[in-house]
Amino acid sequence: MSILLMAPALLLLLAVFLWPIVHYAWLSLQAQSVFTGLKPVPVGLANWERLLGDGRFWQDAVQTLRFALVSVGLELLLGLAIALLLHQSWRGRGLVRSLTLLPWALPTTVMALGWRWILNDPNGPINGVMQSLGLPSLPFLGSPQLAWLAVVLADTWKTTPFVALLLLAGMQMIPADLYEAFALEGGRPMQGLLRITLPLLRPYIFIALVFRLAQALGVFDLVTVLTGGGPASSTESLALYAYLNAMRFLDFGYSATLMLGTFVLLLAAALALVLAQRWRRASA
Repeated sequence: MSILLMAPALLLLLAVFLWPIVHYAWLSLQAQSVFTGLKPVPVGLANWERLLGDGRFWQDAVQTLRFALVSVGLELLLGLAIALLLHQSWRGRGLVRSLTLLPWALPTTVMALGWRWILNDPNGPINGVMQSLGLPSLPFLGSPQLAWLAVVLADTWKTTPFVALLLLAGMQMIPADLYEAFALEGGRPMQGLLRITLPLLRPYIFIALVFRLAQALGVFDLVTVLTGGGPASSTESLALYAYLNAMRFLDFGYSATLMLGTFVLLLAAALALVLAQRWRRASA
């Protein structure tokens, strides 16, 4: 009976998730581009051999992984600090909680356009202030290093509230009696954070880590609007590279291969996190 009740949801999952993956797997074994008249032609593993030797793919993979690790790491640290602040009782906390969620509520495209204007050289607000102080303007979106930092900054600003909200929900599940008993035994607030809060927040930190890593490794709209992958492909992500192959170069077979390669990386990252979590539990 329970299987019958779950059948609609399972069918929906198969239609939404499994079918596209199967279709991409089939398309990755085909050559479908302007050279074939946009008709699929079987080529076996030729697309996969091309991917393994594609330096741009590996460059984008390293850039995407570096972006994910840095941005998610910053979001966890800042999210924990914000959650600790919002968990305290003080006047105006409700209003601040609502304002904190605004960046997360904004559509990514709108947010990226806003940051593109803020970081504009030389007419953006930041460079305007620097020029008024007699300082030279900085090419935030014209320098590979600064453009990469700009993407990390924009992503951190938008998604830190999501992490803070998850961790705040976890903190509210911790009984206050634990802190009271710990204080009666002479424990200090910092010791309570290390010995009570963080250990009990591990499941919530793990959930935030998995969700954010999956989103960061598949980043597309933020990079597309903010930098377009430039300058000189220094901020190009794997998802943007696959999109360019499909929509600009009309190479749908190789684009499907790129998407599957990105999916494999996402799956490997999620599996590594799950195995690390199980290993920690087994060794505890």
